[in-house]
Amino acid sequence: MEETQRQKKIAGIIQKDLADILQRAATDGGLKGTLISVTKVSVTTDLSIAKVYVSIFPNKNAKELLDGIKDNQVAIRYDLAQRTKHQLRRVPELTFYLDDSLEYIDKIEKSLKGEENPIENRDLLDKRKKS
Repeated sequence: MEETQRQKKIAGIIQKDLADILQRAATDGGLKGTLISVTKVSVTTDLSIAKVYVSIFPNKNAKELLDGIKDNQVAIRYDLAQRTKHQLRRVPELTFYLDDSLEYIDKIEKSLKGEENPIENRDLLDKRKKS
């Protein structure tokens, strides 16, 4: 089912404001040089849940940062509510996921440039789950 205009609009608002909130929290938390971006936000039809896909660079401590984001989910939602109080009546429940598409693309490029060709040997690349 395709997203409605309202879902797309709310997802865009959430994406823009969350990217700013997360990046500011990272720099204030002493993580200079860490880039946190919100790659995609999808909102359910009843506008109660928002799936937020976060890309973290450099990727070495991405899991720890995602766990930190999940632990501070209430504070992040509150900050988002303060920013969007004139645009949204209710802020959707946020669920955060790690977007590993850049890492996956990088792995494919390295494999294609190197000796091991994933086109000939498909076992070299791990299978991706549909989300």
